[in-house]
Amino acid sequence: MNPDFWLERWQRGETGWHRDEINRHLCEFWPQLGLPTGTRVLVPLCGKTTDLLWLASRGDRVLGVELSQLAVDAFFAENGLNPTVTQVSGFSRYRVDEIEVLCGDFFDLPAALLDDIGAVYDRAALIALPPDLRLRYAAHLDTLLPARVPHLLITLEYDQALRSGPPFSVHTQEIAQLFGQRYRLSVLAQLDVLDESPGWRQQGLTELVERVYRLDPDMVLA
Repeated sequence: MNPDFWLERWQRGETGWHRDEINRHLCEFWPQLGLPTGTRVLVPLCGKTTDLLWLASRGDRVLGVELSQLAVDAFFAENGLNPTVTQVSGFSRYRVDEIEVLCGDFFDLPAALLDDIGAVYDRAALIALPPDLRLRYAAHLDTLLPARVPHLLITLEYDQALRSGPPFSVHTQEIAQLFGQRYRLSVLAQLDVLDESPGWRQQGLTELVERVYRLDPDMVLA
């Protein structure tokens, strides 16, 4: 899966992962992280999610990273925002108030642009990637954020034999393999959401589990 796959999906308007509403798990569980006002939050592969607006409304400083310029332009246009656009480290940087979006390939992101990140919110980044890229994603995050910061991570689990991703099925065991040596993992919620995705049921799925994780750096084993 190369970057053109996602760029073409945005160009064709095939963006079934996008939701107009604020994510319910973000609203419920983000405050539990107990982050100080003004925390800078990394949102990888952010698309045009309005979750960025919710985070900024709380006083967080938001840094989204998105490959598609169509998605970035749509986010600001659809929300009536007029960003300042500059170039930095090969990325187009869009800025308005507490929201900043870097347009470019996440895997090209340099650590110098994330030196004060205090938390990560991942609703649709990890599950957008096939297994080999999930390994690369976790390793790149580790390089970008060596100090470790809290994460709120949302995944899906289903029978991958019945449906090829994306979004991909990512099981708890894999989350532990990717992050467990560096973070303490807590499952905050587990819901069967198949009734909310009738198209997936038509593809033969009998279960679709949405799971919410908190990744905490405060009890990391050496």
